[in-house]
This record gives sequence, structure tokens and C-alpha cells, in this order.
Amino acid sequence: MVTYRHPLLRGVAIWLLATSPAVADEALLEEATQAQRAQAEWQARIDAADDEARERLQALRELEAEARRLEVHNAELAPQLERREEALARRQAALDSLANTRAALPSLTEGLEARLAQWVEHDLPFLLEERRARVASLEDPALPEAERLERLLAAWRAELDYGRELDTWRGYLIRDETRREVDYLRLGRIGLYYLTPDGRGGGVWLADEHRWRALDDEERSEVRKGVRIARDQRAPELLELPVSQPLTPTEEERS
Repeated sequence: MVTYRHPLLRGVAIWLLATSPAVADEALLEEATQAQRAQAEWQARIDAADDEARERLQALRELEAEARRLEVHNAELAPQLERREEALARRQAALDSLANTRAALPSLTEGLEARLAQWVEHDLPFLLEERRARVASLEDPALPEAERLERLLAAWRAELDYGRELDTWRGYLIRDETRREVDYLRLGRIGLYYLTPDGRGGGVWLADEHRWRALDDEERSEVRKGVRIARDQRAPELLELPVSQPLTPTEEERS
């Protein structure tokens, strides 16, 4: 059997055999390059996803910490808010009753003024000019209501302070139409005494009898000690003196 082969076909076959390995290698190289690119892209995506996940996790932790801080802060604020609500409620109640208070204030002020004047006149007779002037200053009709109330409260505070003081001063005593200078000693509101400058005369005020009773030598010596104590010329000590106020309360005081 005779096989006929064309010379051109034989050349093509020889060229294909010579070039096929190179073409295959180049194709494989291109596929490997593309695979590496794809892997790099996927790795970049994974890395980006990891970074985003970490950022979100950190943000979540910060939000949780802030939430805990807010819970603690709210727990601390709760008692304060309750107190403020109570204060606002009291203030609102005061505002609601303000109209009634304003309406009642003039009569209340007048009552306190009358009681103050009566108190001064029936109290131990010390510093009467000063105390009566304080009461008289409240009777000015041109005085604004707020200032009148302020003066009235200041006058009552001054009267209450007298009950806690040990005081001495030099003044004048009028007895039997005779005016002479004496040293007064006051022990709060329980004792009022006087002593003449030469120390030979002295007396204690008897509130229930509205008169002065003479002191004996021993009592005058105690008054002298009291005057020196009040002037910070002697250390405080117990004084044995008769009292001006009755020891037994009256019916009015008991009521």
C-alpha cells in the first residue's frame, strides 16, 4: 500500500509539534497569574473584613461601657431627682398658698407687733428706751410691708437674744423722784440688778411686785462679781443672787 503525503501538510505538522509545548506553558503561566491575582483580591477582602469586624467589635465594647456608666450615673441621680421633685412639690404648694399667706400677712404682722410692744412693757425694765424705739420704728405707715416684716423679725430676734446674755452697762435710775447714775447687771431674763458707783447701794428688780428691793452687803458683793465677769475682768463663776422672776409660773404661763 502506498501512502501519499503532501509536502505542505508535512511542514505544518512539523511546526505544530515544534510550537505546542511553548503555547501550553504560556497558557499555564497566565492561569497561575490570574489565580494569584484572585487569591490576592480575596485576601485583601478578607483582611478588610477583619479590620471592619475589629472596629465594630471595639465600637460595641465602647457602647457597652458607656451604657454601664450611664446606668451607674442614673442610679446616683435617682435620689437627687426624688429630692428635687419633693422640693418642687413643696414649692408648688407654697405658691398655691401664697395668695392666702399674703392676705393673712398684715393681720399676722399687726399681731406680732402688738405682742412685741406688750412683751417690752411687761418684761424686766432694762434698756427700755432702746427697746421702745425699736417697737416704734415698726409703726411708720410709709414703711413697705417687706421691710416692716424684716424689722419685726429682727426685733423679735433681739428680744430672744436678751434671754441668753450676761450684760452690764451704766445708766440712770429714778427712784423717789431722784435720778442717779448706777451700774446695771442683767442675767438673761431671770435677774436685773443695780449697784451704785460707791458700792454702798444696790437693788434687785422684783417682777411680780414691779419694784426694786434693796440688797444686803453679801448680795451687793455678788453683784460686783457679776459686773466684773460681764466686763471680762473676772473668770466666770457661780453667783448666788436673788432672782427677779417668780419661781412659780403664773396661770398665764402654765396655759
